[in-house]
Amino acid sequence: MSTAAHKQQPRRFRAPGLFTATLIVLAGVALVGSQYGLAVLRDIRATLPPTPVVSAVPVSTAVVDNAGLLLRPFTTANGRWRLPVTIEEVDRRFIDMLLAYEDQHFNEHHGIDWPSMLRAAVQYAGAGRIVSGGSTLTMQVARLIGGEPTRNIAGKLRQMVHADALEQRLSKDEILTLYLTLAPYGGNIEGIRAASLAYFGKEPGRLTTAECALLVALPQSPEARRPDRDIEVARAARNLVLDRMVGAKVISAEEAEAAKLEPMPKVRRDFPMYAAHLAEAAVKAHPNARRIELTIERKLQAKLERLGADRAAQLGSKLSVAIVVADQETGNILASVGSAGLFNADSDGYVDMTEAVRSPGSTLKPLIYGLAFELGMAHPESLIEDRPTAFNGYVPVNFDGFNRGTVSIRQALTESLNIPAVVVLDAVGPARLVARIKRAHAAARLPADTAPSLAVGLGGVGVTLRDLVSIYAAIGRGGTPVVLRDGVKPVAEETETPAPVLDPIAAWYVGNILADVPPPLNGSAGRIAYKTGTSYGYRDAWAIGFDGKTVIGVWVGRPDNSQIPGITGIGAAAPILFESFDRLAEKTVPLRDAPPGTIFASNSELPLPLRRFRHPDEQKVKRDAAPQIAYPTDGVDVDLGLASGNEAPLIVKVRNGVPPFTFFANGAPFGRSAFARQNSWRPDGPGFVTLSVVDAEGRSDTVKVFLD
Repeated sequence: MSTAAHKQQPRRFRAPGLFTATLIVLAGVALVGSQYGLAVLRDIRATLPPTPVVSAVPVSTAVVDNAGLLLRPFTTANGRWRLPVTIEEVDRRFIDMLLAYEDQHFNEHHGIDWPSMLRAAVQYAGAGRIVSGGSTLTMQVARLIGGEPTRNIAGKLRQMVHADALEQRLSKDEILTLYLTLAPYGGNIEGIRAASLAYFGKEPGRLTTAECALLVALPQSPEARRPDRDIEVARAARNLVLDRMVGAKVISAEEAEAAKLEPMPKVRRDFPMYAAHLAEAAVKAHPNARRIELTIERKLQAKLERLGADRAAQLGSKLSVAIVVADQETGNILASVGSAGLFNADSDGYVDMTEAVRSPGSTLKPLIYGLAFELGMAHPESLIEDRPTAFNGYVPVNFDGFNRGTVSIRQALTESLNIPAVVVLDAVGPARLVARIKRAHAAARLPADTAPSLAVGLGGVGVTLRDLVSIYAAIGRGGTPVVLRDGVKPVAEETETPAPVLDPIAAWYVGNILADVPPPLNGSAGRIAYKTGTSYGYRDAWAIGFDGKTVIGVWVGRPDNSQIPGITGIGAAAPILFESFDRLAEKTVPLRDAPPGTIFASNSELPLPLRRFRHPDEQKVKRDAAPQIAYPTDGVDVDLGLASGNEAPLIVKVRNGVPPFTFFANGAPFGRSAFARQNSWRPDGPGFVTLSVVDAEGRSDTVKVFLD
């Protein structure tokens, strides 16, 4: 019979007379004198443990994802794996097999199955020992709660008294739930849910017939029947249950024979451990919780944990990887990979690098240019000078050491040029940049009592990966900030409209430019808007990107903050970023449409004030005196294969200076470019050649090389 009929049944409180009547027979067998026996029974009842509240039974804390799927369980205070479970979460077939095997009259009796008990008593009288126990599920729950011994009459009597008390105070479903939660399954495994995960690696909601039979058999002798210790004993116990189920007409003979052929589990599996760092933080924040729901999506989390571990192993044994994925609209964190593996000692896997404060490199540049757009100082097609510039002793240089001269703001950001970014930051103000970072619900950590300086724009500030994800989420959603949520701690709802990080047009300009950033080798152009960054000293590699729905941040480095020669955001972090987007359930969502008022124009079509970015104090912007031929350098031999009859062209590259440039070979011009900083020349044959370049202001540079 199904237990469904008991779901609405109130707790039953019966008169003590029933208790006395039902136990007097066994009391007479176990004790001398009925009056003395009744007194003993009253004493037993007075010493019973309190009837537990089912919802308050100590269990392992279960941290689950946004769909209720288990991310990571934690043991109880005494080291037990005992997971909370309800009847509805257990396969109905297991319930039917359990009742048929353990307690066929569970729904009819009141804690004691008298026919079974009388049979056990007769067997005891004839053999002088207990042959069959006759225990009901309620009596087994009493034993699990109170720890009563079951192999002697006194212990059995106490168990029966306790079972009667439980039946008076609890419904059938509550008693069954207690059994499903407390039944022993070997070692420190208790309860059907922990057992199903430990032996089969899955929740108990969908068990096979063979799996149900094994889980019915194990609590009878949990240590002897453990399949990870003695698989043949476990198999025999499982098959015995299957045969009994055929006799009870719960399953057919054919189903039982098929189930007997199913392989047995040979080892105890590890429990799930997804989002390990976040789950641990959740338990610390809610130490008494039975169940904690995070915003994580388990399937995505699992994919990204494998990705991070694989890529970290390829990059170096001491390197770690952190990944954060968030929904732009809700701020819900859908995945949080804190390291390349919690137990990876080489890379300090226990350190959650999503919360580590590090230098962001160039990843704040989009916000710098966004402020210039918002203040009406620039447009993506505005021109700006990329020339050596000094600011009261602070002299920024580009990552590659070269200067491009006149470039557009779009080019300056897509190529992540340092000098234009610092020029713009000096114009908009470092304090304004830090204020907008705070608006994005991120923190800019500066040395104590230190005002924001221009160094902030190139990574001279401390931020976390989650901070950067929060900043880029605001840019991706049109400049409106969003609070990141993970379920660990409650987040206060904003009662007022938050101040924007950027206005919608400025945010769209930034996203539009970042969509033009060349992708890594494994990426497709224009798919997402993203930016990379490399911190000073090659310690941190970053890549942050967004489409129209999701924002993802990636960090690669060493948790001990050691240098990693040659590591860069584009080389180490960007490929992981694009692979992370590949693992989203949804295909890439297009970026937001341009808001009203957006200016679509080439440089020549812009209003005059926007055609060229002008610093409010042009005297602060220092420029070099002349262009310089970067390649080939003076006095070198250049092998073009001329001696063998090949006619490969010579590429001449220029740094510094103001375009357009005019190129000369032995005094004869061979090319002129509007903004390009290189040109090609095809020589007539081997020999010495004098190369010159002249910029728009008449400044020049000359080198002499030998071609062969």
